Amino acid sequence: MKKESCIIRFLYRTCIGRAILKIIICPKFSKIVSHYLNSSFSKWLIKRYIKKYNMNMDEYETVEYTSFNNFFIRCRKNNFFDEEPENLISPCDGYLSVYKIDSDCNLKIKHSDYTIQSLLQDEILSKKYQNGICMVFRLEPHNYHRYIYIDNCTVEKEVRIAGVLHCVRPVACEKFPVYVENSREYALLNTEHFGSIIQMEIGALLVGKIKNYHDLNNVSRGQEKGYFEFGGSTIVLLFEKDMIIPNDDIIRNTEFGIETPVKAGTQVGVSKLK
Repeated sequence: MKKESCIIRFLYRTCIGRAILKIIICPKFSKIVSHYLNSSFSKWLIKRYIKKYNMNMDEYETVEYTSFNNFFIRCRKNNFFDEEPENLISPCDGYLSVYKIDSDCNLKIKHSDYTIQSLLQDEILSKKYQNGICMVFRLEPHNYHRYIYIDNCTVEKEVRIAGVLHCVRPVACEKFPVYVENSREYALLNTEHFGSIIQMEIGALLVGKIKNYHDLNNVSRGQEKGYFEFGGSTIVLLFEKDMIIPNDDIIRNTEFGIETPVKAGTQVGVSKLK
């Protein structure tokens, strides 16, 4: 992590680094990296990756991976999720922070301020979430990169917002409005127990591809929604006012600037619609 942090700091805090960054975030460069990571020539990276992050491969399906990206989007043998309908579950593995959306509709995400409107690029829709709750799930490279629906729901609409891919690490936010510039997709979901919510997936540096299953309408709690290909990634959940109560430890940790580690399907709050 220390070595990786130095690379990120070099890219974002030095003149030479920022010049290199302009090349890295170019779509053509991203396509080249994507092509390589999807080829058999990238298979050598798998063992090094497993060793670097001390990954327990026993929990994943036993298959022969055809490329590094094929390994990156690996499937678990067993997927657990809390079946109590009033319990709010995490859509993914990662690190969670929770924010109250204030009266000015401002969010503090990774040391930067964003409005719901700039995040969604939809003024009318953003007003629905004034004084609501924003949950930010940050996935690290070693995390499981498949994600699920958090409740039985209908998909009202899906939106894709193209953007420049930047790194989602905290240091990146000191120079760039990362969540404004990143490519992202979101779905407006009418859920059974948490009202009308937004589930947004955000891409990141290099490939950062979002792969959602779009041929769905009525979906079930715990059902897979999609996955991220290689690249650090983030998921954001938006809830309307008085719809959910996040777990106390998550609220407390966020107040102290601590992200709470979570796993897909585990409880992170409860519904107020009891």
